[in-house]
Amino acid sequence: MNDAPGLILDPITRLTRDLREAARTLSDDEARFLVDAYYAMQRDRIRAGHQERTLAKGNEPHDVMSWLMGQRETLEKQVARALDAYSASKVPGIWARSIVGIGPIIAAGLLAHIDITKAPTVGHIWRFAGLDPTVKWDKGTKRPWNGALKRLCWLIGESFVKVSNNENDFYGKVYKARKEQEIAKNEAGDFAEQAKAALAAKRFGADTAARGHYEAGRLPPARIHLRAERYAVKMFLSGFHHVAYETHYGEPPPKPYIISHGGHAHYIGPPNWPMV
Repeated sequence: MNDAPGLILDPITRLTRDLREAARTLSDDEARFLVDAYYAMQRDRIRAGHQERTLAKGNEPHDVMSWLMGQRETLEKQVARALDAYSASKVPGIWARSIVGIGPIIAAGLLAHIDITKAPTVGHIWRFAGLDPTVKWDKGTKRPWNGALKRLCWLIGESFVKVSNNENDFYGKVYKARKEQEIAKNEAGDFAEQAKAALAAKRFGADTAARGHYEAGRLPPARIHLRAERYAVKMFLSGFHHVAYETHYGEPPPKPYIISHGGHAHYIGPPNWPMV
């Protein structure tokens, strides 16, 4: 690229109809790469947007930055179109997209990362996603869960929080109900041992709000929020596992251990299933 006046910058080629159809047959490896690329482009676009606005406020030249922003947005949308086609081509993806708060990108990420033939129970998915509290990552050892899937699950939890007031929402209401239970238990001192362990494991500043909660035998609000989020996400993954398992094997999966053997009276199946 040179600084010649009137330089024409070529636009990014848009996804053709044939390529969008081809996206339906993406391999899981390709889909994982595209999902990771999508979120990386999203983060880069946001950073570039901040820089562009800074240049504009300072009356600095930013024409090329503006062009780059447009190109990033176009490419991001084209990758999203490919992942839209991919996630809409598989029954578990269609089911996931029927859930308020789950869009084509997240559905594609779940399809790409979760191999139902390696997950006879939903517990296998929970562990793979880093949602099993009994699994610890010891220093100097290989991470025992999939980092990309764990981040995806965090995004799912945040999405459920955002849609929890939507009248058609399901898992956001699971989050809210669980949070009320967690708050009540916290105030009753049920988490005092966990608070004590947190104080022993990590140093907190004397004037931090978190330290005050821990010293009072309670978990801070941020941890209560995350606990409720994880519960809702695990419930959603239980539904995803049910749909993927039944689609693949032609029969419902074994119920989660906590439901089959934990004294619960009822099993809540996935909403919107079976689908018409």
